[in-house]
Amino acid sequence: MTALPVLTSPLLDLPGVRHAFFTRQGGVSRGIYAGLNVGVGSKDDPEAVRENRRRAAAHLGGELVTAYQVHSPRAEIATGSWPDDPPQADAVVSATPGVICGALAADCAPILMADAEARVVAAAHAGWQGALHGVAEAAIARMEALGADRARIVAVVGPCIGPASYEVGMEYVQRFVDVDPAYDRFFTAGAAADKRQFDLPAFVLARLEAAGIAACEALGRDTCAEPGLFFSNRRAFRLGEPDYGRLLSGIMLAD
Repeated sequence: MTALPVLTSPLLDLPGVRHAFFTRQGGVSRGIYAGLNVGVGSKDDPEAVRENRRRAAAHLGGELVTAYQVHSPRAEIATGSWPDDPPQADAVVSATPGVICGALAADCAPILMADAEARVVAAAHAGWQGALHGVAEAAIARMEALGADRARIVAVVGPCIGPASYEVGMEYVQRFVDVDPAYDRFFTAGAAADKRQFDLPAFVLARLEAAGIAACEALGRDTCAEPGLFFSNRRAFRLGEPDYGRLLSGIMLAD
């Protein structure tokens, strides 16, 4: 493997499984994208993005496969690179050795999952919409279709926007309590009476646990608060920047 600065979780230190939550460090992009921007949807130099993705794939030693993410609850199974344009989905699931299931994010929550015994892995991109409408659950269902057992699946929520950085309006809170009034517990008082702070990683963990995933954790790193390590949509907006890089989280089965 080619070394890059990455974050990992002991929960995913499993036989035959490789994973990494990549930071923005170690890439060739410049300017506001400086570092390892892997977002083909960004306005970065496409050649730089391709090189960054190549480096990330080399680090894990496989073929990187990512979907066209649209903040949906859709999950797709990959056996290799999609021959045409990638499907619109927000989770990639595979039982094929060497396929790196990848999720891109820049404040949204990446989720890496594995059932080492069944040899099935998945990567999901959980923004608030995907998390609320079931992207994690969709990925789990796809894993089960390939032979996984949710009682064995382990899941880790990677770097994402933390509750101290995620201020939202009351209309946002309403979207959650309309689904389940108990979701109000993921919102705390904001700086103003009509604002709340949303705990995205805690919400994602709660959804995983409710889906029967007993072994799960969040890394607890705030993408918005750590500019040296992470790209952030919200931070870019606050700074008036025209665009932002995307981070990669990836997981694969070794041969």
